[in-house]
Amino acid sequence: MTETTTGALAPTPRQRFRAGLRAGIPFGLAAGVLSISFAVVALDAGLSPLATITMSVVVFAGSAQFASVAIFGGGGSLAAAIVAAALAHSRFLPMGASIGPSLPGGPLRRALQGQTVVDSSWALAARPDGSFDRWLLFGSTLPQYVMWQVGTIAGAFAGDVIGDPDRLGLDAVFPTFFLVLLIGELRNGRAKSVALAGAAIALVLVPITPIGVPVLVASLAALVGLSRRAREDFERRAAEVAA
Repeated sequence: MTETTTGALAPTPRQRFRAGLRAGIPFGLAAGVLSISFAVVALDAGLSPLATITMSVVVFAGSAQFASVAIFGGGGSLAAAIVAAALAHSRFLPMGASIGPSLPGGPLRRALQGQTVVDSSWALAARPDGSFDRWLLFGSTLPQYVMWQVGTIAGAFAGDVIGDPDRLGLDAVFPTFFLVLLIGELRNGRAKSVALAGAAIALVLVPITPIGVPVLVASLAALVGLSRRAREDFERRAAEVAA
């Protein structure tokens, strides 16, 4: 234990890690359920159980995995699936930049620690002063990663038992998942216009372009819009500091 300037004992890294574990358990349970659905639909799209499990182990990214499998299973090219997955998780660029100063070590060590960043853990680890508690981050991500793998393995090997995913309504997982992401962005006033523009682009292109193109174009447009907003925020803060 260390003593803070106010005289109170600061929690140790182990205590912060355990606090992260407790905070991450509900998100881990949700990840387990979602990953079962992912695995079953991935098998239906043509992926083997081994490929499905390997994807979850290496990628560990819900929206990227759903986007790539949706495009690949719908007849899109592998290249389009990979690009869609990358664009779907382009938000981790600014998230990584924001948490970087709170991670010790050189670039490689920070990059390795940054692999634990997921949406919920990033939010849980944020401090009021703009810094991040890395031990809380590590702890809250661990149950999510473990349950994502457990769910994927369960879904991959239970695919034959479950049968046709349409019969259980799993065919609705893709649109529902991305609709939830859209609703989440609409609650953010600053990102609302970008989210709406991306959704509108996708809806217009669906009936007139090949599979995968709407997601790619909408994601690229959203990335450009958010990049401009990030640059405007940076310039505004720089002006405030200079003043």
